[in-house]
Amino acid sequence: MKVPLSSPWLTEMERQKVLQTLGASRLSLGPTVAEFERCVRRYVGAKYAVAVNSGTSGLHLVVRALGLGEGDEVITTPFSFIASANCLLFERVKPVFVDIDPQTLCLDPEKVEAAITKKTKAILGVDVFGHPADWPFLRRIARRHGLMLIEDSCEALGSELNNRKCGTFGDAAAFAFYPNKQITTGEGGMIVTNRWRVAELCRSMANQGRRVKNGAWLEHVRLGYNYRMSEINAALGVAQMCRIGEILKKRRQVAEWYNRLLGDVNGIEIPYVARRITLSWFVYVIRLADRYARQDRDRVLAGLRSKGVECSNYFQPIHLQPFYRREFGYRRGDFPVCETVSDRTVALPFHARMKRHDVESVVRNMKRVI
Repeated sequence: MKVPLSSPWLTEMERQKVLQTLGASRLSLGPTVAEFERCVRRYVGAKYAVAVNSGTSGLHLVVRALGLGEGDEVITTPFSFIASANCLLFERVKPVFVDIDPQTLCLDPEKVEAAITKKTKAILGVDVFGHPADWPFLRRIARRHGLMLIEDSCEALGSELNNRKCGTFGDAAAFAFYPNKQITTGEGGMIVTNRWRVAELCRSMANQGRRVKNGAWLEHVRLGYNYRMSEINAALGVAQMCRIGEILKKRRQVAEWYNRLLGDVNGIEIPYVARRITLSWFVYVIRLADRYARQDRDRVLAGLRSKGVECSNYFQPIHLQPFYRREFGYRRGDFPVCETVSDRTVALPFHARMKRHDVESVVRNMKRVI
């Protein structure tokens, strides 16, 4: 029997909320989306929230709302899901990569200032695997140089730094609700910000550029997109937000089982969690010891899969993706910490529905394979 890499945790509450929405007269631009926005806004502690159809869409709208465009540069990380860099290219903004911290795997703030030029307009940090970036450090750099600060918190709903939730440190942030995230809407995302103008622009652009209030349906006052979240997706999100404490607690328990069972295994490094951090676990990614090469890691992945354990190599460096190599001429060696980490990562099965015997089975197979 296969052990899946991820799986959403849905209950009768989610089913009933979705069925209730299906029985209503509106499936788009209705009250359930607004309810979901309120749930996330209040949970995070932001003034405004705008629901969209994906985290990628949310990041794109934030880039546009902040006025970034052709000729601008934004400092960001090469170790992330590719959307954190692609959202800049959508607006012809150049992503300027900076290497990562070898423990947190987030953007290394010590290396950011050396990458700032006259064209730099913002820093886009990523809460990698749910671990908060060093937002206070990045914010000090941004203020010192007059830069905007964007949070890609797509993997970090519920994570905290110094008792402050991710999504509240910068000019705007985006969350994502793909089925492997802490909560899911099937597909979906959320923009949060304390800046009214940013929220209004994002809300308008997500709805084909219509006015937010008092506009005619066929009047479009700016370039926009169909990035709306449906009422059905929002209904799923509302129910999941009602259960987020329970969900995060269960994910934390699964991570603790892994930590105890893998903590003393020779050749494996368990995930690092910095002080002052409350981690909302998105995935469980181990690293093989320094003595292992990428080929060894790939053999471990193949061995686990042969035993029915789904796994993956989170993340492949963005700068070494074929498109980025062709477009920008990146090559191996440009960001050595990112590359060394990426060569040795193994994402193990992780979700709130896992039982202890599931974790024990994965660990048992991991020990055999390694």
